[in-house]
Amino acid sequence: MTSETITLAEADPAEFAIFKKELQDAFAVAVVDEFGDLPDGPIPSDEVLDGAVESPGAVALRILCDGRKVGGAVVTIDPVTHRNSLDLFFLKVGEEGRGLGLKAWRAIEDRFPETIAWQTHTPYFEKRNIHFYVNKCGFRIIEFFNKYHSGPNNPEAQDDLPGDGDAFQFEKIMRASSSEL
Repeated sequence: MTSETITLAEADPAEFAIFKKELQDAFAVAVVDEFGDLPDGPIPSDEVLDGAVESPGAVALRILCDGRKVGGAVVTIDPVTHRNSLDLFFLKVGEEGRGLGLKAWRAIEDRFPETIAWQTHTPYFEKRNIHFYVNKCGFRIIEFFNKYHSGPNNPEAQDDLPGDGDAFQFEKIMRASSSEL
């Protein structure tokens, strides 16, 4: 880990085009590594990104390292159930591999302390993400989406990715809900 300080700030809507481009560039690295080339258009598409940011409860965050923009995240916060989701998470190309992602995730957890559980997902081919969520952040795999078991949420996002659409759903329980006590 580095001694650099990670903070979060709400993303400026006026800079959302830059935010989307940085996210798409970061996601492209894994796709090119796995498939050799990008399909037509960016991944995720502008439409999928716009839908994520504009959905009810969505919060777009900038990840800052010593005040410098190094990535971002989109989370969906449910103020009633406190079961929240990490919809998108990225570090800008060249910022990975220094422990910034884990620090950023911890900052997100700290920003939303009422959270009972977090859920997120990642494509099957994205082994770096699987390692990150399970081995670094403490998520566990709760579902595997594939041709025999399709995901119920946002099926158009799966069509955005190359490959067969296989993906993992993860969950991290932060604390027991009052109904479970």
